[in-house]
Amino acid sequence: MRMKQSGFTLIELVIVIVILGLLAATALPRFINITQDARIASVNGIAGGLRGASSLARAQWMVTGSTAATTVGMDGTTVYVTASGYPTAGAATATNNGIELAMQGLDGFTAFYPAANQTAYRPNNGGSQSCQALYDSTTAIVATTVSGC
Repeated sequence: MRMKQSGFTLIELVIVIVILGLLAATALPRFINITQDARIASVNGIAGGLRGASSLARAQWMVTGSTAATTVGMDGTTVYVTASGYPTAGAATATNNGIELAMQGLDGFTAFYPAANQTAYRPNNGGSQSCQALYDSTTAIVATTVSGC
C-alpha cells in the first residue's frame, strides 16, 4: 500500500522565499521616499493656498470699486495690494507682506525674499531653492519647484 504525502519540498520553499525577498527589495525603496512625497505634496498645497489667497484678495479689491485702493479687508485683516489688486510680496514689503497676511496659515514654512516683488515659501524641514513655492506679486503667478524635495 502506498501512502500519498502532500506538502512542499525544501526547494519550493526556498524559491518562494527568494521571490519574496526580491519583491521586498524592489518595493522597499518606493516606501522609503514617502517623506519626499509628503514634502512635495505640502509645497503643492501651499502653492494652491497662495493662488487662492491671491485670487480672493484681488476679488475683494475689485468689489471695493476703487482701483486706487492699496489695502483690502479680508476676515478682519488688512491686506496690502499692488496697483493691480494682487497681494504684495518681497523683501521691500516684508513688514507689510500682503500675501502672508492673506494666507494666514504658513506653519511649517519659512518665507524668503529672492527679489523685490517675490516671496518664496520653503518647508522648515528639507526646504531649499529646489523645494519651494514662489509667489510673484507683479504677475500674481505662483510657481513650484519640487526637484530637490
